[in-house]
Amino acid sequence: MENSNPMASLSPVKLTLDSDFTFECRKELECFTKCCHDINIILTPYDILRMKNRLDLPSDQFIAIYTAPQILEKTDLPVITLKMLDEDKSCPFVRDDGCLIYTDRPVTCRYYPLGSGTLAHKDDADDQHGFYFFIKESHCKGFDEKCKWTVRDWRDDQEAAAFDEINEGWYDLMVMKRSFPQNMRLTEKAKKLFFTASYDIDNFKRFVFESNFLKLNNIDDQKAKELKEDEVKLLIFGQKWLKWMLYKKGDFSINESIANERKSKS
Repeated sequence: MENSNPMASLSPVKLTLDSDFTFECRKELECFTKCCHDINIILTPYDILRMKNRLDLPSDQFIAIYTAPQILEKTDLPVITLKMLDEDKSCPFVRDDGCLIYTDRPVTCRYYPLGSGTLAHKDDADDQHGFYFFIKESHCKGFDEKCKWTVRDWRDDQEAAAFDEINEGWYDLMVMKRSFPQNMRLTEKAKKLFFTASYDIDNFKRFVFESNFLKLNNIDDQKAKELKEDEVKLLIFGQKWLKWMLYKKGDFSINESIANERKSKS
């Protein structure tokens, strides 16, 4: 989450899962919901899945109504930010007494007042260099409270760890692309595939099941059934497929006869 408020600051101290701090957010604090205004929240794929289901909207309609797609400069990849209301730059889901979709709120909101980052990609997922930091805002009174946490406990309490686990492949894709030279740009077709598989889960599902995708990628019937019945599994599958498509990493294989047939038709 980025905050355009000039009074907000990011702590230069990098925290670990075992770092401790004191913080509590509750309705009685005078700053309650102020952190939900004038912010730039990049939504993750699982954020969008949870939010569009909460609102009972197809993913493309949710994206059109509530988000602002853009290209992330450091990666040249498309990302989606939550669209603020024009009149007061507030989150569209915040009210004076709290969040309308609190149980399905984005992972950035779950982490607050923490932020998270990854320094580098490693092929071994257990060797990722992750870190955390404080987001300090002058209006926030939560740090004056006495409730004690470790970063690990806070992540678990806010269910941020579960979101991170589902988004892990997407985070990895972003970090891998950031490590490429800046002059190495993806084609518009590749960016469209990244956008659809990452954010537009309903259209990605149609792409998978209403084309020869399954046969082309040698997906067996049992795997296809799992993907069709479980959106989270489809989302994670899409992240793995993108890693293979963009970086040729993973265990996907192509049905050569179908691939050659497609080439001859094109």
